[in-house]
Order: sequence, then C-alpha cells, then structure tokens
Amino acid sequence: MILAPLTRGGNLPFRRLCADFGMETSMSEMIYARSLLRGDKIEKARLRRARNEHVYGVQLATNQISEGLEAAKEAEKAGADFVDLNCGCPIHDATRRGLGSSLLRSPKKLGNLVNGRAIREAGASAVTIHGRTAQQGYSNNADWTLIQKAVQDGKDEGFGHIPVIGNGDILTHYEARRRMDESSVDSVMVGRGALSKPWIFKEFNENETWAPDTNERIEVYRTLANYMKDHFGDDSMGRKKAFNFLPWHFEFLSRYNPYPEDKFSAQSAEKPLIQSRITISTDDLSPLEILLSNRCHDAHNLIAGLLWDSDSNANAVKKLNELAESSEFREILSNGGVNKGEDTVLTNLPKGRAGKWEKRRDRKPGPKRNDEEIRKIRADRAAKKATILEEGGVWPPQ
Repeated sequence: MILAPLTRGGNLPFRRLCADFGMETSMSEMIYARSLLRGDKIEKARLRRARNEHVYGVQLATNQISEGLEAAKEAEKAGADFVDLNCGCPIHDATRRGLGSSLLRSPKKLGNLVNGRAIREAGASAVTIHGRTAQQGYSNNADWTLIQKAVQDGKDEGFGHIPVIGNGDILTHYEARRRMDESSVDSVMVGRGALSKPWIFKEFNENETWAPDTNERIEVYRTLANYMKDHFGDDSMGRKKAFNFLPWHFEFLSRYNPYPEDKFSAQSAEKPLIQSRITISTDDLSPLEILLSNRCHDAHNLIAGLLWDSDSNANAVKKLNELAESSEFREILSNGGVNKGEDTVLTNLPKGRAGKWEKRRDRKPGPKRNDEEIRKIRADRAAKKATILEEGGVWPPQ
C-alpha cells in the first residue's frame, strides 16, 4: 500500500505520521519542475524527506523533457528513491499550464517525456492508474474494471513485468485486498482513505481493523501537531505556517468511522464506503466524539489550537472535553455547518455554511475582452487542438 501524492495533505509531518503506522512507500506533494529549477523556496521545501520514510518518491509536474531531467536530478540530490511523473492532476492550476491530466490528451508527448512511444514502451518502472477522469472528479466511483483491463492488456502486450498500481476509493484494508485480488494490480494507492485515518497502513499490514477510542485518536492527532512543531518550528511563525495544514487535516479526520469488516464488507462490495455517505447517529456519541466528528472549520481551528498548546496527551484530552461541553462549541453546532472552503481537489463533501473563520468572498467579474483578444484566444485554442491531434491525442478531450 502506497501513500498517494496529496496536494496540501501530503506534507512531511503527515507522511511521518503515516510511516509510524507502517507506511512503506510514499511520495511528496506535486512539485512544479520549472518553479523548482528557478529556486522557488516552497517547491524546494517539498523535496524534504521525513527520517522514517522507507521508500520515498518525488512527484514532478512538467511537460518538457530537459526540464524534467534537471528536476529529477534535484530530487535525487535531495534523497529521493524514485521520481513520479504527474499526468493525472485535475486542478486548473496544473492543467492550464499543460501539466497534470492535460498530458493524457497528448499520448505521444507523454511517451516522449518518459523517452519513448508509449508509457510502458518508454521504460517506465511502474504505472499508477487512478480509475477516474479529470472531468469526473469524485462525483462517481472509480472504475476498477478499466484498471483491471489495463493490467490484462499489459500482460497481453508483453509488459507484465511492469508493476501496475491501482488507485481510487479505498478506505479500508478489506476493500484494498479485494481490489488487488479482482484487478490483479501489484499494489494499491490511498489518498483520502489515509487522510481520514493515517493508520490504514497498520490495518492493511495486519489485515484487521483498528478501532482506536477517542483518547487514542487524540494521541494520534496530537502527534501530528507535534510533528508540525518539529517541522515548522514551535514559535509564532511556526504556528502560522503549520496552521495552513493542521486545521485542514480535520476536514478528513472528522470523517473517521471504523467500518468493521463483519458489518460493512458486503456493503463495500456494492459501493465504495468512501462514496456511500453513510450517516452515523450522534444519539449515543459522547460530547467529545461529537466534537471530533464535527465538520465545521470553526471547530477544526479550535481543536488544532488546543492540540498545539497541550503539553501532554492527558492535557489535550482534558482541554478537548472542556471544549466539547462549552457554549462556544454549542454555538458552532447551532450556527456552523459543513465547511465550504475545504479542498475540492480531494473531497466531494456536500456543501454547507462556512464558519466565522471561513467567510466566502464575492468574486468580482474580470475585465471584458475586446474583439482582438477574443480572436487571439480562439486562434490559440485552434493551434492547441491541431497540436493535440498531431501528437495522437483526442479532441475534444474525453
């Protein structure tokens, strides 16, 4: 089981936490090769490897061969064991540059990046397939029948020696095992499943569900906060940097449910649990459990702050229990809602009202384009279409 390269979520402290739970292979957040070569400090920081990461790869986003080679050399200098070429990221910031999933529109260009006619023939050491399109996002289930077909096609064409890694909608160890058995992939990759419970690697390795109680979960969450202190610094500047990540993680951690195999295995075979919107009654939950499962960004900020300031696990439990019983949290329960500002790159949670720290700003319309600008845009699009078709791609993109 491999940790997926996760924008924002795949930060070094989180990967370090996953490694504590038996993660053996991981990847950096996506790094723009061009920005890295220009000396961008943020991209250079993303090269760093946690000391307990066993096999570590750096994911690069590029569409230029020379640029990719130079960036790969920088990754090697930083201690990476391998380099992963991103050709699946659907976010606009990547696709508008001709990176990420936009590379799939030009198979010839993608093959050239790996140095050959097609990915397998090009000499790729492994291929990861996320069974969904950029346009689909997380609105539908990942298509594992396509992944299975790709595995079989590879064997039929003489490329069975190249490992195929399957990715999409894995939340439990038994779903991971089933996907491996049914599709014949060599390994599986997890993203949202790991963000919801970093101990999914422990479950996979031991082939059984671990259902930590609230105190044990708080210990895990406080460990993540402490790893962020180690990484960013235990001062006001370090806290400011860390809080770009720590509260955000609770948008996923708050979704945790143990999903024991004896109760959910059959249901997961019909539809992936991560896509099922299973409603958990709060009637029998303690106030602390209700707090930890709250999906409002206001609550996530408060939880992160208490974890950061606590000097022990016992102190963290005490403070969080007090917060769960407080009028401040009761106000959040009354007036808050599912966070609007969460990262839609990774999640497809239903929309709700934003908390007081996450007010949505009205977007001002851009300037109107004149006739000459419109003609230029149309000409650029026509040229892009011609290039994609010439390189063996499909237009319009599927």
